[in-house]
Formats: sequence, structure tokens, C-alpha cells
Amino acid sequence: MVAKTNAVRMVQQASIPCREGFYEFDEKDLSGIHAAQAIGMPPEQVFKTLVARGEKTGINVFCIPVCCELDLKKAARAAGDKNMELVAVKELLGLTGYIRGGCSPVGMKKKYPTFFDETCILWDEIAVSAGARGHQMILPPEPLASLVDAELCDLIL
Repeated sequence: MVAKTNAVRMVQQASIPCREGFYEFDEKDLSGIHAAQAIGMPPEQVFKTLVARGEKTGINVFCIPVCCELDLKKAARAAGDKNMELVAVKELLGLTGYIRGGCSPVGMKKKYPTFFDETCILWDEIAVSAGARGHQMILPPEPLASLVDAELCDLIL
């Protein structure tokens, strides 16, 4: 039995219907495409969580499909900033409480402005990290976005 992550507990406490997907991860391939294949979902339906720093706004969180790239100009615009750059992997744990390959938009150490790519609403459910490598939460996008106070906007190239 795998222990429930903080992210899964928070989703369950919010009464959001949630399934969990588990898979073997490879330290050499922490890509979202691998996660999507492993849980049998299309990459457009599996969302990765990226953390970026704005010039004025500081830390922001962006969730986009694993098959896409974050458009930093669109991300900055969404956050109300001029410039946005991804944080270094070595900063991730200290900022969020999560490591690369296991970063969830739910249950970060601190509440950061969060943005989901608007394509999430094309699906009845999406997958996001449950806060651990090899562990995904599969849940409806709108209650998830509401739980983390996420704004839906166009974020991808």
C-alpha cells in the first residue's frame, strides 16, 4: 500500500473526485511524456507543473500539457509581469517542497499565483503529479483549478 501524499489528501478533503495512477519512473527519464504513456493517457491530457520567477511578481506556477512548451511571454502576461523565467531545478524543493518529476500544483509549501493552460477544460479529467515521482492524480480540471485558485489562460507555444 502506497502512502497518500499531502496533495491527494488535500484533493480528497475538498471532495474532488480523484483516481490515482502509479508507474515505475526512471531517474534518467522524468519526462511527462513517459508519465502519460505509463498511465495510458494522451499527453495532451497530462499536465506538468512548472515553477517560474517573474521580474516583479516573483514565483508563479504554471500547469501545461506535457507535450507542450511554456511560452514565457504568455506566462509573464498572464502573471502581470514583463519577464518570466523558469527557476533552476535546485531551487524547486526549497520553494515548493517538491522535487523535479514530482511537483504538484496542490500542497506546495507556500501559496503561489497559479495558472493552468486553458486546454485543460477540453477534458473531463486531467492528470497532474500527486507530489511524488511515479504518482499521478487524475481528476476534473475545474475543481482542481478552483482548489489552487488557478486562472485559466493560454500559456503554450
